[in-house]
Amino acid sequence: MRLPGNFMDAALREAEAAAARGETPVGAVVVRDGAIVAAAGNETRALFDPTAHAEVLAIRRAGTALASERLVGCDLYVTLEPCAMCAGAISFARIRRLYYGAQDPKGGAVESGGRFFAQPTCHHAPEVYSGIAETPAARILREFFRDRREA
Repeated sequence: MRLPGNFMDAALREAEAAAARGETPVGAVVVRDGAIVAAAGNETRALFDPTAHAEVLAIRRAGTALASERLVGCDLYVTLEPCAMCAGAISFARIRRLYYGAQDPKGGAVESGGRFFAQPTCHHAPEVYSGIAETPAARILREFFRDRREA
């Protein structure tokens, strides 16, 4: 089995690709049995879709690849703490483990904000591991927004 960092590296590449497209640099990969099943970066601008977050797109693609709306036995690696919408998608998809990089004190809903998985109405809560490749994940976001402010 590969180390979590190897899969987070793939998520970081997705985040960098999103930044290159002018999207908020968040990347995600879905992993099952030690292999990447699906990967995505944010595409909200390209698709004119506020729900086209990296996590949602990766979950959709994994569901298609595995021909199932339930991703039992799958893990999700994402560069930024998921928002409430993405946490809901993670729960409904039955993701086994969530690994994320940087915390999002303003928009995060896993360990920040509303703590979606701790709510009594949450149907499924994955195991959560935070701070995986946190420094490079935060750097990509910081540089992206700094460049936008300076432009």
